[in-house]
Amino acid sequence: MKIAALLFLFSVFSSSITAFPHFFPNVSSIPPSLLPNITAGAWDSFNNLSGCHLGQKVPGISKLKNYFHYFGYIGNISKNFTDDYDDALETAVKNYQLNFNLNATGELDESTVKQILKPRCGVADIVNGSSTMNSGKAASMTGHTVAHYSFFPGTPRWPRSRRDLTYAFEPRNQLTDDVKRVFTNAFARWSEWTPLTFTESNNYNTADLKIGFYGGNHGDGEDFDGVLGTLAHAFAPPRGLLHLDSDETWIIDDVFASGSPSAMDLESVAVHEIGHLLGLGHSSVEEAIMFPTISSGIRKVELARDDVEGIQACHGARRGVAVTKTSKAGL
Repeated sequence: MKIAALLFLFSVFSSSITAFPHFFPNVSSIPPSLLPNITAGAWDSFNNLSGCHLGQKVPGISKLKNYFHYFGYIGNISKNFTDDYDDALETAVKNYQLNFNLNATGELDESTVKQILKPRCGVADIVNGSSTMNSGKAASMTGHTVAHYSFFPGTPRWPRSRRDLTYAFEPRNQLTDDVKRVFTNAFARWSEWTPLTFTESNNYNTADLKIGFYGGNHGDGEDFDGVLGTLAHAFAPPRGLLHLDSDETWIIDDVFASGSPSAMDLESVAVHEIGHLLGLGHSSVEEAIMFPTISSGIRKVELARDDVEGIQACHGARRGVAVTKTSKAGL
């Protein structure tokens, strides 16, 4: 085994694993003792940057640059960012605004900051300088709807010889059957439209897809940041890792928009991350499962047309199931 692989295994087994993540049937069941600790989001300080623009120097901009660096909007330059609103940040903001269907001014207007504050997937929107969200292309020249789904660079996918994928849970999480059932339902959302099937395995080490809840630095180079902020991330085929932030308040049954400001619907996030496990990147269609952000108190589990077309373009359609393909013009 290569030294790098050994180091990765060591880091995973020595990483921060919460044996008992926060799971609740619904918002009303969250103990009051937890509420004071889950009201502040990881990126709340960005509220102070609303209205900032090119040429200004404002405390906190360096943290925002780190945010954009993490999600691919600022390239692999020195991470010793300053609080200057420079050309690199303006370009990052414009690209972000394009990806999220906002007015591309390059300024941190209220709508842009509001979008940045939303909890989201940890997978980058821009990889090697190229946006994966296929934004700003609402219609083709023929008037047909244009697809916005995307794939990881190189279009990795599971081979046709592996249609029945196995999945297993990190044993140290000690998940209940109710929590595991959420993932069973999430996998079914994708198998409904594709030839892929998913079978739970008791052998975590040999499973195709490995699911675990972790906190902070957990050994894969993609640290979690506490409540809200980055919720989860997953890796493209064939790596098959799905990691969720154990510090979140995960709701496994009923989630209400009027409840706790930090309540996250577990199935909604699981369906999105499984899309990554199968090879899909992010979409700029807000209704799509593969849209990068989801607000607390929201349930979003039904695949949109863009999701279905993306997964069928990657793995084919289940026999007897098909959708009308949209135009890929402009890709």
